[in-house]
Amino acid sequence: MKRLHVHVSVADLETSIRFYRTSFGAEPVVTKSDYAKWMLEDPRVNFAISTRYQPVGVNHLGIHVDSDDELRGMRQQLEVADQQLIEEREQLCCYARSDKYWITDPIGIAWETFHTLENDPVYGEDTAKFAHGSSTDPIEAPARACCVPEKKAASSASCCTR
Repeated sequence: MKRLHVHVSVADLETSIRFYRTSFGAEPVVTKSDYAKWMLEDPRVNFAISTRYQPVGVNHLGIHVDSDDELRGMRQQLEVADQQLIEEREQLCCYARSDKYWITDPIGIAWETFHTLENDPVYGEDTAKFAHGSSTDPIEAPARACCVPEKKAASSASCCTR
């Protein structure tokens, strides 16, 4: 079963946790010094916040799937939507290791479709900094970007190779 994923970059994690805890009527299932995540059932949403590298606001949107079969099943739809699909395998990001596909919508919002393989005690690499909604090209990027990959080059290499 699929679940909508929303990742929002925030300036003050504790204030945001209090706000979303009250708004959702639920505690986060993951709380770290720079990240929190809720796995809500009504509505069915994987909602994450972080104080990482991106500007405050929507970091990225996505679809969280429960299995490799669902992820493979989404691939054709995603390739039709965006010919620049980026595939990443066993990527460490947001305290989890996942297989994922990335596409970018017409206004520049990154969409991640992913299957979580396991939780991890490490966040992973910081994300590239994007001009949300106005560009799909990073305006500033760390040495290795993770959560929002760079545009796909001629090779199929991931932006987060280890």
